[in-house]
Amino acid sequence: MTQNTPQQMYKSNSSGRNVVPGWMRINPDKPDAIEIQLDIDASDLKRQQATLLIEYWPTPGELGLQSLLPVRAFTSSPESWCVFVPAQGQVLVRAIDTQPTPPLLSAHSIILDPTTVMGTVVNVSVKFPSEMTPVGNVGNLLLNN
Repeated sequence: MTQNTPQQMYKSNSSGRNVVPGWMRINPDKPDAIEIQLDIDASDLKRQQATLLIEYWPTPGELGLQSLLPVRAFTSSPESWCVFVPAQGQVLVRAIDTQPTPPLLSAHSIILDPTTVMGTVVNVSVKFPSEMTPVGNVGNLLLNN
């Protein structure tokens, strides 16, 4: 599912995306079955403070892995990013930008079904509201829209 590039960065064989470091073979007893592809809207690539917080929970109450991926990582890697997870547990993707007042935060939960077919691809698209969004509408951070 992955290959190692000369810069010691792993890439997905199927999508060519960079794999967030540490996000392969999370559970030694279960193979990687799902590729979660992360995409940031082109209008958000200039955000300086924005990050994606990615968490893998193998069971409720047990945090397996957590990573921060700054939005600026997408400008240096136009092929984008992905993570690999087994078909077990839950993945949370939280989009955070602390720069505006009030800060923006939104979460997307992916429940991983143990019967998921090996090689399944899930795409998470992130688009922050514009800087001019009225304060009452900051809850409209879009994930997968």
